[in-house]
Order: sequence, then structure tokens, then C-alpha cells
Amino acid sequence: MYDRAEVIKIEHPTRGDDTRAWGPPYAKHIRGNKKDNPGESAYFLSVNRNKKSIGLSFASPPGVSILHKLVKGCDVLVENYLPDTLQKYQMDYPTLSKINPSLIYASITGYGQTGPYRKRAGYDVMVEAEMGLMHITGARDGPPVKVGVAVTDLTTGLYTSNSIMAALLGRARTGKGQHIDVALSDCQVATLANMASSALISGQPDSGRWGTAHPSIVPYQGFKTADGDILLGAGNDRLFGVLCAKIGKPDWPQDERFHTNSARVRNRVTLESMIEAEMTQKTTAEWLRVLDGSGMPYAAVNDIQSTLNHEHGMQRNLVWVSAD
Repeated sequence: MYDRAEVIKIEHPTRGDDTRAWGPPYAKHIRGNKKDNPGESAYFLSVNRNKKSIGLSFASPPGVSILHKLVKGCDVLVENYLPDTLQKYQMDYPTLSKINPSLIYASITGYGQTGPYRKRAGYDVMVEAEMGLMHITGARDGPPVKVGVAVTDLTTGLYTSNSIMAALLGRARTGKGQHIDVALSDCQVATLANMASSALISGQPDSGRWGTAHPSIVPYQGFKTADGDILLGAGNDRLFGVLCAKIGKPDWPQDERFHTNSARVRNRVTLESMIEAEMTQKTTAEWLRVLDGSGMPYAAVNDIQSTLNHEHGMQRNLVWVSAD
């Protein structure tokens, strides 16, 4: 059994991977004297850490020969070229499966190996737009916006890794490899989850953008405090009662406008303004202390540096710095 994967990244022989140029910021060189070079981009490092890398061109026969030798001894090949592009370089699945019949060959594209959009290039943000996510992201009365990270890329990577694991299990039984077709568009539609289900059942396009709020639960969103923001999530009537008790309004759950979640959804504008009026009376830190141990789901809205230095994350080793 392997305790870890050995990953070899194939890059362009002169300019390298595109993400090497996606900066700033750049990490400073820790070896050698390369003052004329800005260093590795943070973006490149985020998606390529722990990988080995070689630069070669498979537009030339020697490059193809090297890749064929690598394929002969590897378990998995992952590529993200438009459909049929690699056929002319003898790097397509039918060719490589003859060299290594047990090869798991994963093709990641914007829109898949079949369908009318199969030849369309698709970065994450394009698929967010095309496949519904951007339309439901942003402030209620604001324009559509992209998610703060390339979430479609990330979920596609997770779907791909699960598919590869399933293919490896299949190979353990049959000895045969297979070609996996993964599309950002497919993964994006799948991750619309309850929003897609709601649209299918209602017959409506969707319920629009909700910012931090939830279309079916109230209160379940961010509220301003005296110095920042806090997220509150009363997912049922009991938790709403806990929240009301903690903010000093124990009578609110008896109000017929707020007695049940469906009533709170109908009267969300009134209730949200009432809650925010209370939340702005204290700082975020003060409210965190008030809500601590209540069983009420809540969270501060932290920036990235605060997240990377978060006491909980530090205890769980989410950020680990090498001693080298």
C-alpha cells in the first residue's frame, strides 16, 4: 500500500504553468540568487505544493516519448485540454490505454467530452455564470457576483478525486483502467443542491440572490454589530427561542408574526430589522461571549488573516509551517 501519491506535473518547457504568472503576491526565493525574478506566485504554490514538476513539449516526438515512458509506469493521468486536442499528440486515452491498459485517465474540461458546448473553453468564473451559481450569489438587490474563491474548480477537483478512487477500486477487481469524463459544468449543476431542487419543484427560475440570508429559514444570516458583523442561524423554533433569550427578547417567540419559521419567513423584513437593532448595541466580541455555550449556531465574520491565525484552526493544525 502507498502512504502518499507521487505527483508529477507536466509544464510548458519555457514559460511553465500559467498560474506561475498569476501574481502578486509572490513568495521570495529561499535558495540561490534570483533577484531578477519575483519568485513563485502564491496562486501557483496554493495548487501545486508537494508536486514534482518537469518542463517538456509533447508537440515534439522526444517529448511524447518521455510522456509515454511515464505513462507506462503510472497509475493515473489527469489532463485538462479541450476534447480531442491530445489525439494529435498521441496523448489521448485510446493511445495511452494501449501502452498501459490499467491506466486511469481523467479528463477535466469546462463542459465535458460530449454536448454542444464540448469545444468551449471554461474557466471557473465562466461556468459559475453559465450554470446558475453567479445568479444566486450577491446582495438581494445587487448584481450577480462570483464566489470569493474558485469554488467550481475546487468542487470539480473533489468530484474528480472521488471518481479516481472509485476507478482504482474498480481496477483492483478487474485489472482494467478507464477514462473519466469530468466537467466543471456538471459539477456546478450538481452543487446547486437545494436551490436546484426548489426550482424544479416550484417551476420558477429561482428565488434570486439572498446575500448571507436563507430563502427558507429566518433568522439565518449576517447582522451588523457595533464594530463588525456576526452570523446567526436559528434553524428551528427552539433555536429561535434560545436566540431571543440571549438578546434579551424572550417574548418574541410568542408573537404570532414570529411563532413559527414559516411566519418568520413571511415577516422576515420586520424581524431582521428588529434583530439588527439589538445586535448593533454590542461589539462582535461581546456577542460571541453572550452566545457562548448556548447551542445557538453563530459565527464572527473573519478576514483571511484572522482565519489563518484562528485559535481553533491553530489547535487543529490547519496551518502548518515546515521547520526547513
